[in-house]
Amino acid sequence: MKVKVIPVLEDNYMYLVIEEHTREAVAVDVAVPKRLLEIVGREGVSLTTVLTTHHHWDHARGNAELARLRPGLAVLGADERICALTRRLVHGEELRFGAIHVRCLLTPGHTSGHMSYFLWEEDCPDPPAVFSGDALSVGGCGLRLESTAQQMYQSLVETLGTLPPETKVFCGHEHTLGNLEFAQKVEPSNDHVRAKLSWAKKRDEDDMPTVPSTLGEELLYNPFLRVSEEPVCKFTGKAAPAEVLEALCRERASFERTAEPLQPQARALLALQWGLLGTARQK
Repeated sequence: MKVKVIPVLEDNYMYLVIEEHTREAVAVDVAVPKRLLEIVGREGVSLTTVLTTHHHWDHARGNAELARLRPGLAVLGADERICALTRRLVHGEELRFGAIHVRCLLTPGHTSGHMSYFLWEEDCPDPPAVFSGDALSVGGCGLRLESTAQQMYQSLVETLGTLPPETKVFCGHEHTLGNLEFAQKVEPSNDHVRAKLSWAKKRDEDDMPTVPSTLGEELLYNPFLRVSEEPVCKFTGKAAPAEVLEALCRERASFERTAEPLQPQARALLALQWGLLGTARQK
C-alpha cells in the first residue's frame, strides 16, 4: 500500500492510495480533481473509488467534476450531503481493494456524518493507516459543529483512540503548528508536546508536511485524546471525559481567535474551512 500525500488549497490534504500489485487506486477527499488526475497519470494507476470523509466543500467539492471525467467512478461516504455520492456507507462496513482492507468508522463531531477510513493489508509488515479527515489531526481535531461532546468523545477516544498505536494518521489539514501551540498551553510541562512542536516548526520552515503522525504519538501529545489525563483535566477544571473535551473545544476555538488578529479575507477563508458559511458553500 502506497500513499501519496497531495497538498491542495490553503492547507488541505487529499490522498491517493495505491494497491501496488493490482495498480488500483483509491482517492481520499478530492478537492482539486485535475491535480489528482495528474498524479494518477504519472503513477500509471487505475482510479476506481473516492472515499470522502465529510461533506464540506474543501473535502468533497471535486467529486462531481472527477465523476464527470471518470464515468463509473464510485464515490463513497456516510453523509447524503456529499457531492456526487454514489453509495452511502455505514459504520463498521468493510471494503476491499485488492489486498487493501478498509474499515469504515463513523466519527461524528466535526460533522454528524463524518467517516474515517482504517486501511490495512494482511500479512504485511507495513503499519495500517487511518484517513481521519477533520475528526483527528496532528496534535488536535476539527471543530465540533454538528454533534454532542459525548459523540465526539466516543469518536476520538473510543473509536480512533483504540486503533493500533502504530497506525499512521493521515488527516485533512496542515494545522499542526497551531494545534501543538494550543497543546503546549494545555500541558506546558509535557516534553512530548515540546519536542513535537520543535519538529513541526522545522518542517514548516522547510515547507514540508507534518503528516503522517502515528496514533501512538498522538496519545502522547494530543490533548483531545488525553482527556482523562490529570494535567488536561486540571486545565479545563472538569473531570468527566466528555466535559473535559467540550471545555477543550471551547478553549481551542478561543485560542484560534486570539492567537493572531485576522483580516476580513482571512476570516472568511477560515469560516469556509470550518464549515460555518452554510451548506451551499460547503459542497
